[in-house]
Amino acid sequence: MKSRNLRHFRVFLAVADLGTPTAAAARCRVSQPAVTQALSRLEAQAGGPLFDRTRRGFFLTSRGSVLAPRLRRGLDRLDAALAQVAPRLILTATMPQLQALIAMVEAQNFTLAARTLGLAQPTVHRAITQIEREAGRPLFDRSAFGVVATRPCRDLAQAARLAFAEFGQAEAELADHDGREVGQIVIGALPLARSVVLPEAIVAFRARRPKTGVTVLDGLYDEMLTGLRRGEIDLIVGALREPQPIDDVVQEALFEDHLTILARPGHPLCGLGQITPDVLAAQGWAVPRRGTPARAQFEDLFTARGLPVPDSIVECGSILLMRELLCQSDLLGCISEQQAAAERRNGLLVTMHTGIDWPGRRIGMTYRRDWVPTPAQTLLMQELRCAASGVIMTSAPG
Repeated sequence: MKSRNLRHFRVFLAVADLGTPTAAAARCRVSQPAVTQALSRLEAQAGGPLFDRTRRGFFLTSRGSVLAPRLRRGLDRLDAALAQVAPRLILTATMPQLQALIAMVEAQNFTLAARTLGLAQPTVHRAITQIEREAGRPLFDRSAFGVVATRPCRDLAQAARLAFAEFGQAEAELADHDGREVGQIVIGALPLARSVVLPEAIVAFRARRPKTGVTVLDGLYDEMLTGLRRGEIDLIVGALREPQPIDDVVQEALFEDHLTILARPGHPLCGLGQITPDVLAAQGWAVPRRGTPARAQFEDLFTARGLPVPDSIVECGSILLMRELLCQSDLLGCISEQQAAAERRNGLLVTMHTGIDWPGRRIGMTYRRDWVPTPAQTLLMQELRCAASGVIMTSAPG
């Protein structure tokens, strides 16, 4: 569906609900020829008939039954937000206007928003003016510092993002219906997931769905959580947060991991037997960044014993960078046991004997609570669960 026309979507759902173009025309406040034209265009874009047309009425085809639930989910979410701003917008708001509104909420500047959309600045300005006129009130506060969205406007932009994500899901499911692979699965990968579970799951997924695009993003957890809640990321894989960060996401645990303390072979502390926390407190460290569960456990190791947290710290979440730092210095490293498995197995790093009983960290998937994955997304999640079942978890040695 290259052209997403909200009115066509509404007409389609009205015919699905009422069974006749005449009744749908009355509900949507358009002529019956307009209904016929809308269905014709939507069916052309959807790749085939959406209704069986009989004397008893219009009934959804298998293709129409794939499309209807996704469009309904998207429009129900969108219409609730439009009604909060102004009920009239349910009838008048268009896809280009909502795309301009989202861009303006994010950019807070007409020129930057236009650049994001690949449009001329007057085009974006006109779209915002039109939607504000229909709403009967301003949706942005103009000041010398920029154009800032009001709270109802931000809520509408969020609802529109998620509605557009549903429309994208509909296109992927229509392709599945026809035996084609389209769409893109976007995964937010936290450090551990990049080396454990996720690679195996993607390889297995690609063997079964070689043409479905997979994009893996890395970055800060808070940034990826924002992308997840906006519908820009499908799921996050990595250490789960305790407590759960917000109620509109689900955290599904896959396995439990533990931290371990590492050093280069031949490190001065390697021959000392069990190393006590007070000795560890005096060392230099390479550890994950602040705000991560691993960093919290690392600092708790010292604060729980009344010791100062080490002040000689290099923050890094990459095992590759940590390995090089440790191999070229006397720094110690604190990182996931699973993440460092290859380095220890190959003799590049060794585990320090500390007697620390590290608490387990839950590793898993995070996704939106009301998310309904496509068949391709469901398959990838199944492969993640399968890969996680093969992870043998043991407590970090000594």
